[in-house]
Amino acid sequence: MWIAVTREVSPALGDCELSYISRAAIDVARAGRQHQDYQRALEVLGCRLVTLPAEPAWPDSVFVEDVAIVLDEVAIMTRPGALSRRAEVASVAAALRGYRPVLAIEAPGSLDGGDVLRLGRTLHVGQSARSNAQGIGQLRELLAGHGYAVHGVATRGCLHLKSAVTQLDDDTLLLQPAWVDREQFAGFRIIEVDPGEPHAANVLRIGDALLMPASFPRTRQRLLDAGFEVTAVDVSELQKAEGATTCCSLVFRVME
Repeated sequence: MWIAVTREVSPALGDCELSYISRAAIDVARAGRQHQDYQRALEVLGCRLVTLPAEPAWPDSVFVEDVAIVLDEVAIMTRPGALSRRAEVASVAAALRGYRPVLAIEAPGSLDGGDVLRLGRTLHVGQSARSNAQGIGQLRELLAGHGYAVHGVATRGCLHLKSAVTQLDDDTLLLQPAWVDREQFAGFRIIEVDPGEPHAANVLRIGDALLMPASFPRTRQRLLDAGFEVTAVDVSELQKAEGATTCCSLVFRVME
């Protein structure tokens, strides 16, 4: 059974942190409706939702992916690179303790879950403004006993590693070559985003299905042509907060 931990949209979403896009007015009510559509899409794709309440004091808290990394054996609570986001961690940790043992990144380390791409037993971690060398080093130490390798990956021009590359199946990645070098992922088949859709690389994989923003039809067609099952959902207001489809949930499997 798939579990998807989500959090409702904060009424303060318009005060979100931004790094690589310009600030635009966010219709918070519309963002909430889009998030509900996203949650319904998760359910259709086989997830059971665990939904946390909205947090008026935490503008970015809908983006739950950044505060935890959930693996088969353990959950790692991160220490987000943005100071304004660190209070989000405790409530997500409480939700995850029913499913996994919980460990944590500590100061001076910083790490955002959006920088962590799991490919088999290897975690590729973006060396970004949000994830520092100490955070990556702590992650490596925490997971050494569980048989995971942790590799830092240079990124450029994007918020997180998963802004630039995500997994489509066991052998295939979707990649934005302007933001990360494809040579970092030797051995994988690479599908590049459409050049006219630079932000299209963030796709959420759930089993054999993919969930992606509706605003990238040409990249979606590339995936359909390659034989993938793709569901598109409108998250345009959440995209104004530098979000997409992976960052709005923590998806993992549990035994029924």
